[in-house]
Amino acid sequence: MIFADKALLPSGWENNVRIEVMDGKIGSVRVGTPAQPGDTRVSAVVAGMPNVHSHAFQRGHSGLTEIRGAGRESFWTWREMMYRFALSVTPEDVGILAEMAYVEMLEAGYTRVGEFHYLHHGAAGTPYENPAELSERIFAAAEHTGIALTHLPVFYAHAGFGPQAPNAGQRRFIHSLDAFVDLVAHCEARRTRPQDRVGFAPHSLRATSAEELDALCTALPGRKIHIHIAEQVKEVEDCLAFYGQRPVEWLFDHAEVNADWCLIHATHLTADETMKIAASKAVAGLCPVTEANLGDGLFPAPEFLAAGGRFAIGTDSNVRIDVAEELRILEYGQRLTARARNVLAREGGSTGRHLFDAASTGGAQALDAPAPQIASGAPADLVALADPLGLGQGDALLDRWIFGRDVAPSDVWAAGVHVVQSGRHIHRDTVQARFAEVLRRVLN
Repeated sequence: MIFADKALLPSGWENNVRIEVMDGKIGSVRVGTPAQPGDTRVSAVVAGMPNVHSHAFQRGHSGLTEIRGAGRESFWTWREMMYRFALSVTPEDVGILAEMAYVEMLEAGYTRVGEFHYLHHGAAGTPYENPAELSERIFAAAEHTGIALTHLPVFYAHAGFGPQAPNAGQRRFIHSLDAFVDLVAHCEARRTRPQDRVGFAPHSLRATSAEELDALCTALPGRKIHIHIAEQVKEVEDCLAFYGQRPVEWLFDHAEVNADWCLIHATHLTADETMKIAASKAVAGLCPVTEANLGDGLFPAPEFLAAGGRFAIGTDSNVRIDVAEELRILEYGQRLTARARNVLAREGGSTGRHLFDAASTGGAQALDAPAPQIASGAPADLVALADPLGLGQGDALLDRWIFGRDVAPSDVWAAGVHVVQSGRHIHRDTVQARFAEVLRRVLN
């Protein structure tokens, strides 16, 4: 049993809450009851946050791309370094890098990850005998660390609009349509835990032709679909030059975009495109830390949310892994633009609570997961927040976690397993040691 001084339930904040965990789910929730001997006592409990967008292997070069070159630095120059790193890792390395990322996600309060996985083949571009060799490493990393997984194998066929032939740095990513559909089937067969899911991800409009996108949607019905779109100004310009339309505009004219879709970044939008995404019930997958790190730009969040748009947060390049930081930068970017405060909150409401609730709901939708909540029958994916000053009351606790510095995750349960204790994952020491060995070898 878990006893929390405060817990955020579907009805709101309640005091003195005992939570029973049974077979990976919440068995019962009792409010206003005293703690019992043997209970795990914590200050406050909230449901775990979904991480809608991750490239786990990129955790390996976090902080290593901050050297300014001779010209203008951008996403496109960063990408060349990422390609070099991607060509240097073995299947075992991929699993270890994912384990490190997932340990840190759980410590941060994420309990489910959407893994946008485009490393598929050997370093020379030759498929492995098992087409899901690297995807299986992702499943194993999720199982070892305890995080729930929505695996999103990525279809990648071209270097740019045209379609352009893939370049040498992309050789580990490339698939034919038939081979990719076979990969998704292998991933589905590998899925053994009830909490795991398999969707798919056309990488982007520049890497997937119109005919291929249509064929994928036809061949893989009923699965969640994630796609990078309108992240960069150059991408928008290239799409306009080839299709005569902007990326989001073209997508809505050529695909049935609905609640099964997650549009990653969607940074550069017209007012009409913003309204179309909101009306479609698709989720905007926002990655504010990575978008800031790469200099992408700012999503038009106030207009989108005012129109009823749904969003989720993701760690993307995993340069930093922190629930509070993603939500804080999302809000702070809007404040800097609007020169105003509490831009994304509802009138009279907590900014932290609104951002937390919206990202939780949108993330669960995009990852085909049950709604994160502390209720009987829900997954026992729980995050305890330490409040050492004892000042947290209701939504103020979330505000102090996201915008302050004295509230932080202390314990995390994933499918009922107490995987983070006193701020550290139970496997951190062994995972971190293996991670360090991989980096020493790859970077040298």
